[in-house]
Amino acid sequence: MKTLTLFTDLGLIPYQKALDYQKKLFDEIVFIKKCNDDLPRCEKQVLYNHLIFCEHPHVYTLGKSGNEANLLINTLQLQEKQAEFVKTNRGGDITYHGPGQLVGYPILDLETMHLGTRQYIEKMEEAIILTLKEYEIESYKNPNSIGIWIAEDSKRGERKIAAIGVKVSRQVSMHGFALNVSTNLDYFDHVNPCGFTDKGVTSLEAELGYAPDFDSLKIKLKKHLVEQLSMQLYEVEK
Repeated sequence: MKTLTLFTDLGLIPYQKALDYQKKLFDEIVFIKKCNDDLPRCEKQVLYNHLIFCEHPHVYTLGKSGNEANLLINTLQLQEKQAEFVKTNRGGDITYHGPGQLVGYPILDLETMHLGTRQYIEKMEEAIILTLKEYEIESYKNPNSIGIWIAEDSKRGERKIAAIGVKVSRQVSMHGFALNVSTNLDYFDHVNPCGFTDKGVTSLEAELGYAPDFDSLKIKLKKHLVEQLSMQLYEVEK
């Protein structure tokens, strides 16, 4: 049975504002689940999952297990680059979000989807890999680091094209993925991305030599997420 999922594209939105919206949806799902536990089947409330797409203005976010030393610039330099620094409750270390990066936040009741956290992450990773394949970009999961990577070649070393960081509490997910499409990669020079000091980052634009159409890419990725996570999607006006 496919899970009913409401899809919203928030466009360019500040990170904290998007985080507050995620928390609101997360709390609603947890509340409904708790209420339904005490109700007979015929009285249970309908529970909707959510999938959000957006972009963020320049921001560096640090996961709950991250090391603040992986941010390599100070507060004044952040201001000069018109960037924020936000500590958040997702997993993973530090990463960068900015315009030209497709960010996805699935807020899902994994219990009703019969998914464990690891399986959920793997399905999200697979959706990104299949999307990149449509652009003839071969990518893979790195067993030592969550996210999507491209193998080293004669010109460049191994490099990350998509970061994944999630939080799962009471079997409900928050946060998600960030896929570099036409991102300004210079901003990654000011962090050890995801805590690595010996790995590079890349984007679809850097790999292809041109910036793919952002809206077309959203459609492709949304299709693969729907297939991988067995979702029935309903579009919601923002």
